[in-house]
Amino acid sequence: MTNNLNAFVLLAFMTSFFYVQPVDASDDLVNWMTIEEAQEAVSEDPRMVFVDVYTDWCGFCRRMNNETYAHPVIANYLNENFYPVKLNAEQEEPIDFRGVTFENENLGERRPAHSFAIALLQGQMSYPSVAFFNEDLELLTAIPGFRPPANMEAVLAFFNEGAYKENNNLDDFIGAFEATIEE
Repeated sequence: MTNNLNAFVLLAFMTSFFYVQPVDASDDLVNWMTIEEAQEAVSEDPRMVFVDVYTDWCGFCRRMNNETYAHPVIANYLNENFYPVKLNAEQEEPIDFRGVTFENENLGERRPAHSFAIALLQGQMSYPSVAFFNEDLELLTAIPGFRPPANMEAVLAFFNEGAYKENNNLDDFIGAFEATIEE
């Protein structure tokens, strides 16, 4: 009986170990970087910056990783046209951006939002969210909410193709966009 109990405890421990770490299927496809790395890359080869703002506890954030960013069309589009940044909105480490150091001043609170995430999302802390910077590292906008691959393809094209400069109605653009991804 004791051997069975020990085996059960060991099995339970080993199983929980594998499920503690969230699986991020996009890690193998998207060349994620930090905002500091993107800032350096932009200075060498100007390109827009795409920021995925997430938290570890957010179910829709994991879904975006495993469905949207793991989709080959989305991963390729991000890698070829943007500097894709992964930003944990509750990270403890400071962030240096454009000569300013941002810190998480909310550590110890229930949802300790980092000051950089607060600035990006303009205080509207909704996860997941995505933010876009132009080639001069000026924030264009942040967009909250989960987006499936076909919808994300349209959002990426809206910014990459410069449509946001002529018509700031993203919903109209998405409605007229001919996605290469089928829902």
